[in-house]
Amino acid sequence: MEKFPKDFIWGTATSSYQIEGGAALDGKGPSIWDAFSSIPGKIFEGGTGDVACDHYHKFKEDVQLMKNMGVKAYRFSIAWARVMPTGKDTVNEKGIQFYSDLIDELLKADITPWVTLYHWDLPLALQLEDDGWLGTAIVDHFAAYANLCFERFGDRVKNWITLNEPWVVAILGYGQGVFAPGRTSNSEPYLAAHHLILAHAKAVNLYRENYSYQAGQIGITNNCDWREPLTDSQQDKAAAERALEFFLAWFADPIYKGDYPAVMKERLGERLPNFSAAEKEMMLGTSDFFGLNHYTTMYAAHDDGTGKNQNVYGNGGISEDQAVDLSLDKNWKLTNMNWAVVPWGCKKLLAWIDERYGQPEIIITENGCAYVDELVDGEVDDQERLDFYKGYLQACQQAISEGIKLKGFFAWSFMDNFEWASGYSKRFGLHYVDFETLERTPKKSALWFKDAIAQNSADV
Repeated sequence: MEKFPKDFIWGTATSSYQIEGGAALDGKGPSIWDAFSSIPGKIFEGGTGDVACDHYHKFKEDVQLMKNMGVKAYRFSIAWARVMPTGKDTVNEKGIQFYSDLIDELLKADITPWVTLYHWDLPLALQLEDDGWLGTAIVDHFAAYANLCFERFGDRVKNWITLNEPWVVAILGYGQGVFAPGRTSNSEPYLAAHHLILAHAKAVNLYRENYSYQAGQIGITNNCDWREPLTDSQQDKAAAERALEFFLAWFADPIYKGDYPAVMKERLGERLPNFSAAEKEMMLGTSDFFGLNHYTTMYAAHDDGTGKNQNVYGNGGISEDQAVDLSLDKNWKLTNMNWAVVPWGCKKLLAWIDERYGQPEIIITENGCAYVDELVDGEVDDQERLDFYKGYLQACQQAISEGIKLKGFFAWSFMDNFEWASGYSKRFGLHYVDFETLERTPKKSALWFKDAIAQNSADV
């Protein structure tokens, strides 16, 4: 039986808006997702995060479920508007207390907290008063918020993630308008992304300059799907590389190389903002690990201008800027989100990151799949999810055996939750949640995951 390294990190993950509920309790301010979810037609079947999984009240029960699974680490996000209701100036001590209690409960259960500072739920006041991620003020606002979290929680939290999937914020929030704040533009995504990167860098520099005594680590989590060339032609190989650069290198190159990829500069011209020399210096090296959220794979081919590419959502950016046509193999199995199950794509992406960025330590901060699960006689037989995790974790083992520094794996998600614009219809969780009673039931995959952690292997 092939084993993972002894110090391999086994975890599971969630985000604040998707599980907490308590949307207006104890001084919490509204977020852009509270506002977006209230607009008729934006969310499947009108769902909101007002209650979600009620983690705000059930966090002790949830931590016990994690302990029962043998989980060693838990990645959660802080709701900015819960600790700073307007995103700036005023601190909500009841919000601070909630996260402090959660952290203490995790440590008591011998579970290491991994804290994400921003998982898409921007305080609404910052969107209305300062143009959200389009305004230059957001960089300083985020740094001040991060400083508050380092100050209040850094004595116990040693693993920080500044931003979760800034690509999603930029493209789905400011490009396609399907996520909060719901804006549509072919230029705003690049400006929003620019400020996201600068906010990340400023927060990391602040942490390193003022909180080194806390002896923690800090990084960023980017999402990326693998892009396999459709054919062996040079055009398709270039298209696949270009797609990865517009998807992942867009955010990773500034941090690891000091600037945007050359192909983006060439194709976008003035729509891509420029970094000053001081900003480049501030950004470079601002991640102690390479956080990666990975779910699926697609074939990439050169788009010859005939307009064949209609799959904008999965393109990794604005399709007309890339000239890439995407497709699926008809033989690939699909999840409930119509995402292909392709474990070898995960291994190839890990190898691409390893080569491009000088063998960084990589942590898969999300990986999982959506299937519509059914509770029958008190059990959920989610064999498809179990097979998914087994396949992807075996691909991870292969990558490690070939010298890639993969240090951890967080399953998305700990439990069924509010799945953004998809409402409660898409189920990613290792625990089934009955949203009428809010009771949690471990799925077959959760029991398998427990054994995998215990044996430190995917071959169980």
